[in-house]
Amino acid sequence: MAPHRLTVQQARRILLRAQLLEAHRPVDLVHLVEDLTYLAVDPTSAVAPAVDLVAWSRLGGSCWPGAVDDAIADRMLFQLRGTVRSMDDLPLYLEEMSRWPRNETMRTWLDDNAAFQEEVLALVEAEGPVLAKDVPDTARVPYTWGAEGWSSRRSVAEMLEALNMQGRLAITGRKGRQRLWDLAERVYPRVDPVPLDQAVRERLDRRLAAEGVTRPRVQGRSGDGAWWVDLPGEPVVVEGVDGEWRADPELLERADEPFEPRTALLSPFDATAADRARLLDLFDYEYVLEMYKPKAARRWGYFALPVLHGERFVGKLDAKADRKRGVLDVFAVHEDLPFDGATMDAVHAEIEALAAWLGLDRVDYARDA
Repeated sequence: MAPHRLTVQQARRILLRAQLLEAHRPVDLVHLVEDLTYLAVDPTSAVAPAVDLVAWSRLGGSCWPGAVDDAIADRMLFQLRGTVRSMDDLPLYLEEMSRWPRNETMRTWLDDNAAFQEEVLALVEAEGPVLAKDVPDTARVPYTWGAEGWSSRRSVAEMLEALNMQGRLAITGRKGRQRLWDLAERVYPRVDPVPLDQAVRERLDRRLAAEGVTRPRVQGRSGDGAWWVDLPGEPVVVEGVDGEWRADPELLERADEPFEPRTALLSPFDATAADRARLLDLFDYEYVLEMYKPKAARRWGYFALPVLHGERFVGKLDAKADRKRGVLDVFAVHEDLPFDGATMDAVHAEIEALAAWLGLDRVDYARDA
């Protein structure tokens, strides 16, 4: 069967509709997470942690900073390494947890530290929920990473993450910025796992529905490695863009429906912006997260937020929340496309809304912003 042919505008609308970035906002955090399939976890709080910023960019004022952590504490969401997911999706991950890790290096490290594992579990059972700092490091073989044996994380942190991936420990909330760990059996509901093959198929179908339109092969992750997976869906080609794509069948049928645009400020870890190649292909928009670059090498700023206006990405917002002063400092609003008056007003209104949501008293614009 010949692939469907889409204009760039149709492809953009499918993607933005899948990512819930139309004018009509969702109103419920848990259903938002279910529809997006996950929120990416990154604690960088130059503006706000990724999970909060992704939620706000869809829900607006109907959520609050910390709402995701509250939902985890209330057992409505769960965190699995670098993602937050709906607790209703737990059965789709249980069998994979029982087989983790697939990585031989991690399996060997866990085998070498079998006693350490049991000591951690016994401590959590007796005293949980616990913070990582409360867990003694009794690893027989320290966790190391890299050819030179450079350790990027303490052994305790890695063991807690490993036990989380195995479904033996769960994150049950936070104390300040630190995660609280408890036995999974005291946090997760008692549910039957979905068989792995069926679970993978359902997860891929839902991922495509959340992506809208994407390349046929995408990177999958299980927490101990990454690989390439083939997505289901309808084959499509996009006018003026090389190669074949996949589109969600239901969203493809809606490609010509009226699209109600709005303006949004997105986290760099937002799934809409995380696929940098897709951004360039479909939106002609270049983006790089520059927080790891030397200051002098940055073009857009330490934690610049992609700016969506209607069906185009039009710029980047270089800003930082100064919570002590109660100020959102805006160092620059970079215009990839020249802003007309309406665009400028819409972007500034969204910046003001962001400051209000963060509980800051005002926005301070640098002279060139």
